[in-house]
Amino acid sequence: MTLQEIRERLLSMQDQKYRDFQVKLIPSVPPETVTGVRTPDLRKLAKELQADGSADLLIQTLPHDCFEENQLHAFILSDMKDYGTCLDAVTRFLPYVDNWATCDQMSPKVFRKHAPELLGSVKTWLASGETYTVRFAIRMLMDHFLDDRFDPAYPEMVASVHSEEYYVRMMAAWYFATALAKQYDAVLPYLENHRLDQWTHQKAIQKAVESFRIRPEQKEYLKSLRITGEES
Repeated sequence: MTLQEIRERLLSMQDQKYRDFQVKLIPSVPPETVTGVRTPDLRKLAKELQADGSADLLIQTLPHDCFEENQLHAFILSDMKDYGTCLDAVTRFLPYVDNWATCDQMSPKVFRKHAPELLGSVKTWLASGETYTVRFAIRMLMDHFLDDRFDPAYPEMVASVHSEEYYVRMMAAWYFATALAKQYDAVLPYLENHRLDQWTHQKAIQKAVESFRIRPEQKEYLKSLRITGEES
């Protein structure tokens, strides 16, 4: 497909009600750039682009004209098989990511097999100061470094990120809530010692208490660590 044909396909799949719903969910994206295509349809189209060879054309064309093109880009990167090619493509794309949905949809499967090599890039992304690049870096630490690859240095990396950006703080809270489910004893001191900013601290506890993976007695203790008497 040509770029024009891809854009025509996106318009042909437009769902106006879904578009109106999406615009409310991704406030960082200009409404006029949202077409309104449902995720299963985008995933199917991404597969088509990969099959006919036009995926490379799409990912080489930056910046994209609409939110859905960014989503297609994220899906294509997530399915790449070669680690080096995928890492280069992700690094090139991250500066153009302008919303949480595209950031979170981009989860390259090949990274799991190459986590040790990925760590250097994660550190670079964390230090970038760019909202969605930092968010993506924290997500990679959550996805690939909380199980058998866990090291106490990794939650320290997340706790050392200082940002006023909502989408960075929310990902940090998600990271610590997940870390509590997987590495409870190692991560608990970050809350006991108030190592996180107040908002992230409170949100991490909230998300942990809502988790089915954390035991009831752990939840009760986490509730006792909430900061009271101040705005949260």
